[in-house]
Amino acid sequence: MNLINFPLLVFASSFIVLSLAVLIGDTVRNRFLPLQEEDRGEFGVVLTATLTLLGLLIGFSFSMAVSRYDQRKKCESEEANAIGTEYRRADLLPAGDAARVRELLKKYVDQRVLFYTAGDRNRLAKINADTAELQNELWSAVRPAAPTQATPVLALAISGMNDVLNSQGYTQAAWWNRIPLAAWALMLVIALLSGLLIGYNAHRKNWRIFLIVPVAVSIAFFLIADIDSPRGGAIHVIPQNLISLSQSLSTQ
Repeated sequence: MNLINFPLLVFASSFIVLSLAVLIGDTVRNRFLPLQEEDRGEFGVVLTATLTLLGLLIGFSFSMAVSRYDQRKKCESEEANAIGTEYRRADLLPAGDAARVRELLKKYVDQRVLFYTAGDRNRLAKINADTAELQNELWSAVRPAAPTQATPVLALAISGMNDVLNSQGYTQAAWWNRIPLAAWALMLVIALLSGLLIGYNAHRKNWRIFLIVPVAVSIAFFLIADIDSPRGGAIHVIPQNLISLSQSLSTQ
């Protein structure tokens, strides 16, 4: 199980781990290595630099997550445009092939809507299998006309079908494009160091103050994981364009 696919677990585990880091830092100061007052100035510089670095990493990761979310939205729009264009270009095919292509495209757009809305992995596997089968049928529907009517007009219809098939591949690639695990590991390491330093630098045990950074960082991690996870959490790409297209084609 990939933890970053479950933003709530990211929040809970981050909060627990970072709170423990603060507690460990405080314990080390109290029992093993007291912080001398004359060293607090230099230590404060280190703490400030570490927190600044953590803030930069969180901001950079948030930007990466948002850009990937925008990419998924763009792919959904382009996929709907490709399918809608090919539905119209089906008129360029022979009558029998055109009718079959339109019927298959109606089923295909419904499968693409299910891809965006499915949450169960077993159901998603079936959707992907059905999509691949429909893609084969769509290509088989336009391929027979190519050798017999090799005209620029027919080439438009075949090119449009190629765009339909390619757009699904681009969408899948965008959904696989996630924040690298190395970036998550780096953020976690810097966050742990920050927690240790905060606990070690504390003047007195005021747990309300101690918990501010763990809570804030955990919320940031939760939001990044939520945006970066295509199916986990609450922020999803809603296939509005595909749903609108499906409704439009169902009336034709």
